[in-house]
Amino acid sequence: MTAVSPDLLRRFDVPGPRYTSYPTADRFVEAFGEDDYVLALQQRRLGAAAKALPLSVYVHIPFCESLCYYCACNKIITKHHDRADGYLRYLSREIGLHTAHCGTGQVVSQLHLGGGTPTFLSDAGLGELMAMLQRSFTLAPGGEYSIEVDPRTVTPERLAALADLGFNRLSFGVQDFDAEVQKAVHRIQPAEQVFALVDAARGLGFESINVDLIYGLPRQTPESFDRTLAQVARLRPDRIALYAYAHLPERFKPQRRIVPAELPAASAKVSMLSRSLDAFLDAGYVYVGMDHFALPTDALAVAKRQGRLHRNFQGYSTQPDCDLIGLGVSAIGRVGATYSQNAKTLDEYCDFLDQGRLPVVRGLALTRDDLVRRSAIMALMCQGELLFEPMEQAWLIDFRHYFAAELVQLEAMAEQGLVTMGAEGIEVTAMGWFFVRGIAMVFDRYLQADRNRARFSRII
Repeated sequence: MTAVSPDLLRRFDVPGPRYTSYPTADRFVEAFGEDDYVLALQQRRLGAAAKALPLSVYVHIPFCESLCYYCACNKIITKHHDRADGYLRYLSREIGLHTAHCGTGQVVSQLHLGGGTPTFLSDAGLGELMAMLQRSFTLAPGGEYSIEVDPRTVTPERLAALADLGFNRLSFGVQDFDAEVQKAVHRIQPAEQVFALVDAARGLGFESINVDLIYGLPRQTPESFDRTLAQVARLRPDRIALYAYAHLPERFKPQRRIVPAELPAASAKVSMLSRSLDAFLDAGYVYVGMDHFALPTDALAVAKRQGRLHRNFQGYSTQPDCDLIGLGVSAIGRVGATYSQNAKTLDEYCDFLDQGRLPVVRGLALTRDDLVRRSAIMALMCQGELLFEPMEQAWLIDFRHYFAAELVQLEAMAEQGLVTMGAEGIEVTAMGWFFVRGIAMVFDRYLQADRNRARFSRII
């Protein structure tokens, strides 16, 4: 990071998408609805993909016992755990409607439970959900089966129950170990609690343990975050996700409880990120790409070395570029050349299912240009290179003509040392990986035409 000039940091400290999809979810339209989604499911069932390519499944559990002030997720705050029972009944209906259209027994190689707080569900509730999924889908041996865990909601005994249910990956929400920061964001969880749970998870044989961190939270300083970084290095999770806090109180009501004066200055955020990169690289982690670090032996780092990295709505993944079924309130799916999103409120979600309808309220059918640009963006973000000839053969285009304007913009980035441009293609440099969102933005036709980017988090 010492080679990155302050001017370069300032120039790229702009809002931009994370590109878990292209086009991004803000481009979804209500004109795409249930009928369009059903057609995509049926086309998958009749096509070669149903047998040749496994599915990824995401299940959204919206419930949380308490409110974290930084949160921008779709959640319902409640201490009434019986609400989960009704939600599971509706998930069962939604799963049934999916299998009616795409068939029973489709192979699933990746399952992720997110939220909210998935561990809001009891062990019995989680068991019921897994039984539903196993009745409707075939969970592939050796697949990735992960669940997000709030350390305040589990014990070593609960982790053992998760292992028994077939989960082999855990993601712990830590954010920051500093007590003052935890108070400021209304999420108190002692470091000792997290250390004990990670130790228990290792003893239970979980294949990969991830820790989420956030920099830019209220009351954080570079010095206080250094202490958290040192604790995480001692904890030594297999993966680390390091996110920049995006303060958007006009969009996310919980963030209005954060005192703006307590937020660190932009220069302090840059310092925290720089020091984080140094700390994790010194601790032996591989910088996988935007937000993600992994130990060299972790599957994510191995996939990057071997050029097998992929990206989906959950971030970087080792799984092939497969269709994604999204289940639950606000869940996003991808089937064929379409994206879809479920109703964002529980009442609307349940109302659709009461009518025997899939709760899809918006989405997008991708154009040929969308698909070409998605291919370019994902190649840059996952492989760090964009080769002309494979793109030309796959999409029957003249790359230099099709992307003439984009290549002009990239020349300026090449002068800044972020990419190298040759006769065969474009390659992201070691320094360029830090700015890979900005590099990918060059190929975003929607973003280039719309300079209103305030809805996105900042790159730095």
